[in-house]
Amino acid sequence: MIANVLTIAGTDTSGGAGIQADIKTFSALGAYAASAITAVVAQNTQGVRSFVALEPDFVADQIDAVFDDVRIDAVKIGMVANAGIAEAIADRLHYHRARKIVLDPVMVAKSGHHLLDDDAVASIREVLIPLATVITPNLPEAAVLLNIGPSWSIHEMKARVKDLSQLGSQWVLLKGGHLEGCDQSIDLLHDGVQTIELAAPRIATKNDHGTGCTLSAAIAALLPSNGVEESVRRAKSYMHGALSASGELDVGHGHGPLHHFYDLWREQRD
Repeated sequence: MIANVLTIAGTDTSGGAGIQADIKTFSALGAYAASAITAVVAQNTQGVRSFVALEPDFVADQIDAVFDDVRIDAVKIGMVANAGIAEAIADRLHYHRARKIVLDPVMVAKSGHHLLDDDAVASIREVLIPLATVITPNLPEAAVLLNIGPSWSIHEMKARVKDLSQLGSQWVLLKGGHLEGCDQSIDLLHDGVQTIELAAPRIATKNDHGTGCTLSAAIAALLPSNGVEESVRRAKSYMHGALSASGELDVGHGHGPLHHFYDLWREQRD
């Protein structure tokens, strides 16, 4: 059975992140994509120009429209923009008894533009994280969630991933892409008891726009038919391939997108 996966996130006019990246990722991994938009974002590969958050009631109405008609097997949550939207999402997902929820706590774009109001951090901690099967913060996002300084080491990661699990999600994937001086990208997957270290070689490319969206979307697409650890491992493998092939695309003058369909388009060329 083909899985139906819902993404709840903001848009990206350049197509490399947000809702657009999620839909591409779901499709590349064989899942059917449904969506509920939280914010309309004017951005390109060079950065975010502005965004307009939608009304929480309208976000809720979109979520209801999907669940009232479509069997949803997994949910990915990305940009929530503000506390009202975060609370609306939590309310509707609880009402519809949503399962297999992946939360990517999007806070700051790669360009440095803030995508989350200050009052929304508490809502993410209190109402969204406890609903999540797995959360996927990077190191700056983890620092905000834990209210700690931004300095990190692999030893700090191993200690703090346990603190993140205390926020209430079933699993935590702490992404180490921001670690400096490492020739590998090291992520830590924690289930509340044990920590699994997942390492992959770093790829020398500036085409990394939408990596966080893509990884969390890939996990959501894979969760309906796999356990969490297997979903994360396969999602990382998919993202590594999409990053490695990103140079085949010629999109924008800044941080270009991943090649979400690298396998499919390669097969067509062959």
